[in-house]
Formats: sequence, C-alpha cells, structure tokens
Amino acid sequence: MNQLLIFFILIALSTIVSVVYLVLGLVFHITLDNKVYYSKKHYEKKVVKKTGKELKREQKIKAKEAGEEEREAATTAAQEEKDAKDEQDAEDEESFNEERVACVLRFVIMLLCPVVGPAFFLLGQLLYRTVFRKDVDLADVIFSKDRVRTNVRADEERERDIVPVEEALAVSDKSSLRSLMLNVIRGDVQSSLAAIALALNSEDSETAHYAASVLQDQLNDFRVHVQKTFQKIEKEEGGGTGCEEKLLPYMNRVLEQRVFTQIEQKKLVQQMSQAGECLFQKNRGKMTSQFYEWICLRLLETKDFERMEMWCDRAAEQYPEELSSFTCKLKLYFTSNQREKFFQTMKELKESEVVIDSETLELIRTFG
Repeated sequence: MNQLLIFFILIALSTIVSVVYLVLGLVFHITLDNKVYYSKKHYEKKVVKKTGKELKREQKIKAKEAGEEEREAATTAAQEEKDAKDEQDAEDEESFNEERVACVLRFVIMLLCPVVGPAFFLLGQLLYRTVFRKDVDLADVIFSKDRVRTNVRADEERERDIVPVEEALAVSDKSSLRSLMLNVIRGDVQSSLAAIALALNSEDSETAHYAASVLQDQLNDFRVHVQKTFQKIEKEEGGGTGCEEKLLPYMNRVLEQRVFTQIEQKKLVQQMSQAGECLFQKNRGKMTSQFYEWICLRLLETKDFERMEMWCDRAAEQYPEELSSFTCKLKLYFTSNQREKFFQTMKELKESEVVIDSETLELIRTFG
C-alpha cells in the first residue's frame, strides 16, 4: 500500500513539473516575442517622428553632397540592409517556433514517462552545465566593419580598355581615344593629373576639352583646399598639428606631378615648406622622415637650394639613421655642383649602418 502511494505521489509530482515546465516555457517565449515586437514598434515610431521638413532638408543636403553614383550606392546599401533585417526577423521567428515545438514535445514525454522523463531532462541539463558547456572565446572574432571587404564584380569591358595615357594619345581613332580618356577620368583623377595634362596637346579637340575641364577643376579644388587649410592653421590653438599633418601629403601628391606653371609651382612649394615649418615649430616629433623627404624633393625641383639645405640638416639631425636623410643631401649637392660635400656625404653613408636600396647602391657604384 505504501509503495503504491509513493508511486502515485511521484506521478503527481511529475505531472505538476511537466505542466509547470510547459506553462513557463510558453510564457517565456510569448514574453520574448512581445519584447521584440514592441522594440521594433518603438524603433519605427522613433523613425517616423521626423517631420516632413527635416526629411526634405536632409534629402536636399544629400543630393548636393552626393553624385548620381553615390546616391545609387546609398540606395543599394539601404536595400541590402533592409533585406538583411527581414532575413534576420524570419530566422528569429523560425527559431521561436522551433523552441515552442520542442517545449511541447518535452511536456508530452514527461507526461508519458512520469518519473523517467523529468529525471532524464534534469540529468541532461546538469551534465550540459557542469561538463560539456564551455565559454565562447571571442578573442579572435572581429566585429569591426572597417575590416570588411566587399568584392565587386569586375567591369571586364572597361578594364580591357585601360592603357597608359601616352599610348591612348597615339590612337588615331577619335572615338576610341575619347573612350580611353573617359576611363582615365573616371579613375583616381588626382593621381593622374600629369597624365591628363598630356592630353591637352591632343589633336582631337574634344579630348583636349575633356582634359582641360578635369584639370582645371582639380587644380582649382587644390588651390581652395590649400588656402582654407592655411586659414585653419592660423586659427589653431593649443599647439594642434592635425591640419599640417594632413596638408603635407595632400600637397605633395599634387605638386610632385608638376602640373602648375613654373611660377605657381614655386609659390606652392614655398607654402608646403611653410606648412612643414609650422609643424616643425609646434611639435618636432610629428615631423616624420617622409615629410622631410617630400619637402626636400619639392624644393629641389624648384632649385631652392638654400631652403632645401636647411631641411636636409634638420632631417639629418632628427633622423641620422634614415636613408632619406642621406639621399636628399646627395641629390642637393649633386644638383648644386657641390663636389666636396657630395663625396663627404657618400663616405658617411658607406660608413653608416643604414640599409641601402638599389637606386642608392647604383649611385655609390657610379661615383664611389
């Protein structure tokens, strides 16, 4: 009689556990569904709160700042984001449905197997928590969007037609020449100014017009940007050097192509030297060996030997173990016909422990 009573008590307890498990499981999933639903509704309400005027103003600003291609890219990105969100919502809904089905199945098993069923699930959960569960190591997982690379399908038609501008100018077919010139213009224009300038002498007037228009726009943008940056440098407070550090590589990228007239090139190189002087006076540690080399080479092109020698001495003092500190001096002394200083610098270079590149090695073999 006692054994039968204990059996019925176990069955009752098992049934109660099964019912409680089912109720808690369903309540948990319904609550989770409601949280997700209301969080989505709250997000949509926040987005809708923007007035029509604000949306029109944003659209006008974006239309002015972005070109046709950028707008298409933004639209594509928005569509992809929406598709990804819809796909994630569908996956979440499917996951919730699977959890509900699993919850009902466990309830049925525990109901049919009053003692063994709950004991089995309880033991399995204990083993999972104590033995098999491990913390996820996210040390090697990268969530930064900066490292994501999007692979875009190659434009084979356009890539097949890309050739050096010098070869494009030799093409007699005007339509092909114009097509090649347009492909060059669509690329990195600021790095191709010297090549585009060659097209100014083309026999095809339309090609020359393309080149002149692009070149004029780019040079005007360069002048305006340099002027505005110098105004910011004058207003900088607290020894800030951000403007100078950005201006030096920007100016060097254009000035090394020598697309300006001789007088304007010399004036702009002096401005570049002035920007370097500001950076040197504010924080000498921010003057890299690359900055010194850029300034020296641009001054060498304008034959401003006196100012270049000053920058060479500064580079040698701050970076005595850098190859550029020696090569800038060698180029200066060779161009200015200072024979004794040239060979003295070459001797110092050979006695130093500086790693020499192939160009400098050939120079040493020639004059050493």
